[in-house]
Amino acid sequence: MYKNNRKNPFDKLNLAKRLLTSLPVLLLTAPNIAFAQQNTALSLSVTVNSNQDGVIQADGNLTLREAIAIVNGNLSLEQLSAAEKSLVSSTGNQAEIKFNLLPAQTKITLESVLPPLTTPGLIVDGTSQPGYDANKSATAEIEIPIPVVEITSAADKEVFRGLTVAADDITIQGLSIYGFTSKHRDTASLPPGDIVVVDSNMSQIPPTPLEKGGNSTPFLRGSQPPKNVTVENNWLGITSEEQVPEKTSAFGVSVFNATSTNISRNLIANHEGSGIITGKLAENTQVEQNIIVGNGIAGVPDAIRLEGQIDNSQVTSNLICANDGSGVYLFKPEGSVQIQSNNIKYNGRRLRRAGVYLMGNNHQVLNNQITNQPGTGVAITAYPDSKGNIVRNNSFANIEGLSIDLNYRNTASVRDFQRGDGPNPPRNSGNRRLDSANGAINAPEFLSSEFIVIDGKVNIDGKADPGSEIDIYKVVPSSKQQIDLYPAYSALGQVIGRVQTDEKGRFKATFTDLQPGEMISAIATLSKYGTSEPAANSMIKSVGNSQLFQNPQPLNEIPNCTTRPVTPPPVIPEPTPEPIRLSVPRNVHFALDKDFISSKSGEILDKIAVVMEQYPNIVIELQGHTDSRASNAYNQDLAKRRATNARNYLVKKGIASERMIIRSFGERKLRTEENNRVDYARNRRVEVLFFDVRGIDIEFENQEGDLQIER
Repeated sequence: MYKNNRKNPFDKLNLAKRLLTSLPVLLLTAPNIAFAQQNTALSLSVTVNSNQDGVIQADGNLTLREAIAIVNGNLSLEQLSAAEKSLVSSTGNQAEIKFNLLPAQTKITLESVLPPLTTPGLIVDGTSQPGYDANKSATAEIEIPIPVVEITSAADKEVFRGLTVAADDITIQGLSIYGFTSKHRDTASLPPGDIVVVDSNMSQIPPTPLEKGGNSTPFLRGSQPPKNVTVENNWLGITSEEQVPEKTSAFGVSVFNATSTNISRNLIANHEGSGIITGKLAENTQVEQNIIVGNGIAGVPDAIRLEGQIDNSQVTSNLICANDGSGVYLFKPEGSVQIQSNNIKYNGRRLRRAGVYLMGNNHQVLNNQITNQPGTGVAITAYPDSKGNIVRNNSFANIEGLSIDLNYRNTASVRDFQRGDGPNPPRNSGNRRLDSANGAINAPEFLSSEFIVIDGKVNIDGKADPGSEIDIYKVVPSSKQQIDLYPAYSALGQVIGRVQTDEKGRFKATFTDLQPGEMISAIATLSKYGTSEPAANSMIKSVGNSQLFQNPQPLNEIPNCTTRPVTPPPVIPEPTPEPIRLSVPRNVHFALDKDFISSKSGEILDKIAVVMEQYPNIVIELQGHTDSRASNAYNQDLAKRRATNARNYLVKKGIASERMIIRSFGERKLRTEENNRVDYARNRRVEVLFFDVRGIDIEFENQEGDLQIER
């Protein structure tokens, strides 16, 4: 343990000389071990046996801060105690930081930002901690082992980064990292988050003397962006007990200036901003087999936000669920990205965005499942001049917009561009190529709204842009919201055929497995321009059947991101549940011009949390409202903040974010006519709408116990 009254063993003048010297190697007193200067790989294995943090000093324990200083070449063996020296050995291979913490002391609480990792080839290995079980996972969808070692910030400190990577070939694995954010720094130049990958010029600002427990190294001029960094099998933004931390991190992984970063098999949850975000340079970033859940709760809302130079990056086989914005959001990127084989569902919980939102050229969106989205499946913006984006072989269900929406420049509001602006009119001139995403490639048109089954066969024909390839889809039943918005369009379900148009743009296909009552749609793809919006639905009918078919409503499903990896028991049909009635409050109130939850409102939300815990089939919609004072725009934002805070309160109580959705009405739905202060107070509220996916009736009670009347 640290002894703060102990004399500091370091000579400051000699320390400064040692940090700035250009000597290639420092020889140490221990045999067969040599410490290289910073940015030179050290073949050392250092074991952390203390969860404390603070001033670096020679004592009986070796901390994570000291371990980083040792492998960086900034703390020599001769400056360690005998007990600490025993925790350092030569590996003959590559540098590593291992852990051997006491079972009850596996949480490392940081007082300040750690020194950046500047030794190429270093492994920070949480899997080395006794008790780590590589075969034990909390999730069945993607098995990510439960970490034992946690790294977080002190409750009374603002530590804006967990681990900072500033060298090549560094691996971080098997850790739980959370609680790193900044509310008072210029985050544009100082990216905060659990793990930040930057060049060494950005790794610390400003440098703090080593003997004061600071960042230990000065600025490094002319440094190169690190490459081949690996972040795998970590839990970011969530404790090892699977709890939402009291202090949430700004971002999970921030690739601010690096190439060939590999982010794989991590559980990334509960961040104020995106789970993964890129900055200046992030070429060849590989995001693969991660679970990214419940991010964007207080800032950038998208699960994965890619910007900057991101050419040749891939987002593959991830589970992206219940984040507050889009699943994948590309903002003014340089280069192209492939988004493939991801399960993207229940996103847009706070901001109603497309499941995948694209800017730029030549991106590929292939073989993804995009479901339960309050917006378009894939939206492609017209700004900048986005072309050549291929969207094929994806499956959509229960979305509120089109499966693929090419934005039109004349509909330039934020809402239209983030959610999609609906079906485009047919292109009628060459100038329209400049007006819409993907060069305004026309959607296919079936030559009939109905096709007849004759002798078990259905002959389909239609038209599209000449030379385009047509994917014909069987569509899935529309959600009520999609029917209300676009009654002629349903979500693209499964590709059932692919044909080529002729020189006049005509296409034909014959099917033997289509049944009366089913509906089809189609998309067109030209490599030069990209993929089109879907065709309006066409119905499959039988001979002599004049019945007008309607889209049936889809079966409601319980919102669920992950499940436990258990052996499934024998399937036993569940009996139809008997209707029950619940008595539960459905609104909380707010003070004038305030969005925080009062203690009495907290008691109301506690009751709601109890009901949701007792009945896991219940989902809720949180509708934010204001009184009629102030502008429409201000009230719209205030209502959203109220609903967001109510949602975040319930998340802290353990209610899964995928069971809640946010809507803001501002002053549009007043409860009273506002004849007095009590009426005003009744309008300042968040209404909670309860739904049971099994159709069980729910009885509500009106309550005003938390009414906050202004003076």
